[in-house]
Parts: sequence; C-alpha cells; structure tokens
Amino acid sequence: MNGSPELYELLDTLGVKYEYIEHPAAPTIEIAKQYWAGHEAQHCKNLFFRNHKGNKHYLVILNCDMQMDIHSIEKQLHQGKLSFASEERLMRNLGVRPGSVTPFGLINDADHSVIVFIDNTLQKADKLSFHPCENTASLIVSRQDFIRFLDICGNKYEWIELY
Repeated sequence: MNGSPELYELLDTLGVKYEYIEHPAAPTIEIAKQYWAGHEAQHCKNLFFRNHKGNKHYLVILNCDMQMDIHSIEKQLHQGKLSFASEERLMRNLGVRPGSVTPFGLINDADHSVIVFIDNTLQKADKLSFHPCENTASLIVSRQDFIRFLDICGNKYEWIELY
C-alpha cells in the first residue's frame, strides 16, 4: 500500500476501518476528483500555514469544493498574518511533500505543535477522505474514527465556521 507504514500500523492498532483507494499521483483537488468518483465520502482539502514569525504552524481542513483565500482564513483563525509553509516545514512538521498534505501527517509531529482547524461542515459527513501521507492513494475513514485519530495524535484542534 502507498503511504506511511506507521500510519497503517496506528490505524490498525486503533481498530480504524478504512477504504484504500490507490491512484496515480494527485497533487491537486482537481486531479484527485477523477479518482474519487463513486466513493461515498466527503473529500477534504488540507492547507498548511505558518504564522509571520514562523514559530507556529496550522493545518486547515475543509471540504474539497470550498474556495478559500489566505486572507479570509487569516481573518477567521485570528492568528495574524499567515503564509503557506515551505516544503522544508511540511517535511519537518508533517513528514509530507507539497501535494500530499494530510492530517494523517500529524503522526510525524512529535511535539504536537501543529494546530488543526477543521471546517464545521465536515461534522455532517459520515466519512472523510485524505491522502495517507502520499498523494498516490486516498483513505476513507468514518468521521468518528478521524476524531479518535486526532485525539490520539495529541494536537490541539478546533472546529470552526469557514466561509
């Protein structure tokens, strides 16, 4: 299976059931959508930011069809000026490369420093879909199992109203 072996080991240990979808590299939502057709899940967009000082990092999870700009996110998160994190920061904090951003990368955040913001609309979804730390596959998990995963990872997370 493509993705992080440590992730699959953790999911199996937690008893998290997942549907595995292998596909060619899908670094953007537009590309990934063609491989998600026919799968029952809310597919997610994951954005990784840093604050202007570079000492805080944020993962924002939202419905893949939502159009968000960074200024709108800045206003809603109340964390000051944000910018997309560099490839180096992505690798250091989540263990992923650009185009593979995923909350499953939180298994690589040993000090639990990444703060996660999740769009409230995802609370209505029964199942959610994310890359398993590589963009050559997608995993579908129940929302309840996803929350359990977040709780185990130990990162601070908050459900917010994104618009």
